Amino acid sequence: MRYEIRVDGPLPRALSEAFPELDSCVVSDQTVLFGQVTDEAQLYGLLARCQSLGLLVVELRHLPG
Repeated sequence: MRYEIRVDGPLPRALSEAFPELDSCVVSDQTVLFGQVTDEAQLYGLLARCQSLGLLVVELRHLPG
């Protein structure tokens, strides 16, 4: 499964490196983290990591393909 997680603001390199399993890019005022997620446990782990780093998740999307 592929997912996209949008967080508020551009992430400094140190924070984007906290998600080595995902690619990232900055679009407008948001950072988009995207990539393969193997199961729900990994997805919830990614969201928990966002929360622990103080990131505001503004959107989560399941991507086709």
